[in-house]
Amino acid sequence: MPSLTGHKILVFVGDIYEDLELWYPKLRLIEAGAEVVVAGPAANTNYAGKNGYPCVSDTAIDDMDAADFTGLVVPGGFMPDKLRRDPKVLQIVRDFHEAGKPIGAICHGGWIPISAGVYKGIRVTGSPGIKDDLINAGAIWEDAAVVIDRNHVTSRRPDDLPDFCRGLIEVLAAG
Repeated sequence: MPSLTGHKILVFVGDIYEDLELWYPKLRLIEAGAEVVVAGPAANTNYAGKNGYPCVSDTAIDDMDAADFTGLVVPGGFMPDKLRRDPKVLQIVRDFHEAGKPIGAICHGGWIPISAGVYKGIRVTGSPGIKDDLINAGAIWEDAAVVIDRNHVTSRRPDDLPDFCRGLIEVLAAG
C-alpha cells in the first residue's frame, strides 16, 4: 500500500451519514499514514450515523480551508442532502476541484459535488438512486465499483469500499 505520510485529508460529517462510508475510508487513510480531520456543521459535536454509529467532529466546516488539505472524502447517507445546502461546503468542494486535489465521493456523497457544480464532463459513479442527478449535472455515468477521472474518485455503495479506498489512496499518493 502506498504511504500517505504527510497527507492531510478532510472528511465531512453530519447527521445521518452512512456509517461505513465514513469510518472505513477514515481508518484506511490513517492506516496509510494520513492525518484525517473530520469536519461537521459544528466542532466537537456527536453526529449519529444512519445505522446509529457516532462520530464526533474534530472541527467545524466553517473553519476549514481546502488549501490546508491534500484530499477530501464525502461519505453518503442522508447527510449530503443537508450539507449541500451550505455555501461553505460547496466552496470547499469547488476549491479542491479547481486545485486538482483528490475528491472522493461514495454513494449519495455525489450530491455535494453535484451542487458544487464540479461534475460537468467528469466520469463518475454513485448510488443508482442519484444516477439521474449525476447525469443531469453533466457527469458521465458509469456503473462500476470505482471510477477514477483525474482527481475524482467515486463509488456506488458500502460493498464497493475496498475498491474505493484503494483508488483513493492511489490517487492521493500520486498527487
